Amino acid sequence: MADGLVMDSPAKDGGGIVIRDDWPGYPLDLFSYPEHYSGDLECVYIPHGVIMDRTERLARDIMDDLGDHDIVVLCVLKGGYQFCSDLVERIKGLNRNSNKSLPMRVDFIRLKSYLNDQSTQDLHIVGGEDLSVLRGKNVLVVEGIVDTGKTMKALLSHVEAFKPKMIKVAGLLVKRVPSGSGCQPDYVGFEISNRFVVGYALDYNEYFRDLNHICVISESGKQKYKV
Repeated sequence: MADGLVMDSPAKDGGGIVIRDDWPGYPLDLFSYPEHYSGDLECVYIPHGVIMDRTERLARDIMDDLGDHDIVVLCVLKGGYQFCSDLVERIKGLNRNSNKSLPMRVDFIRLKSYLNDQSTQDLHIVGGEDLSVLRGKNVLVVEGIVDTGKTMKALLSHVEAFKPKMIKVAGLLVKRVPSGSGCQPDYVGFEISNRFVVGYALDYNEYFRDLNHICVISESGKQKYKV
């Protein structure tokens, strides 16, 4: 077992912290997690405290790039809500304690493209029928996880139809997947291997959103909550 989180430096600017394929995760007994998920998880992949520290740094990067602009934060539900909430809170803290300010309003859009642990071809956008409020605005799309990039590309195409002034994307996690389309967020928390992770609002059939840590779901967990 590795002594600590196995990371590499970002491959390029904005690429995020790279968690290598050989990272086995932390043993579950080192952390607290809901008892009702006992047996459903393999490991703690990224602890909550590490997520918080990385989110604070992303907030600083966003403030440096976009400070003194009005922005609309477009939170992608449901998996992005916790990351978006924590990111906005840290930007608000910087607004109070730095020379720059970043006026924000927050809007929401919901996407659904997964069945069990597989991404489907069907992308359902809920609440995005009329995003005319984005016209001429600077938009920051906040997403919990980007894997193949197909969902993000479809969403950005949808948002662009409403003619915003600028679109930036913040993604907490980006997966390394063979079928990836190269849709890279502008601000990335972590680049991870192709494992199905849950927690910190990321779900498997609506379960596991109440985990603080990002964890790898076990095969027995997948079968238990399969639909």
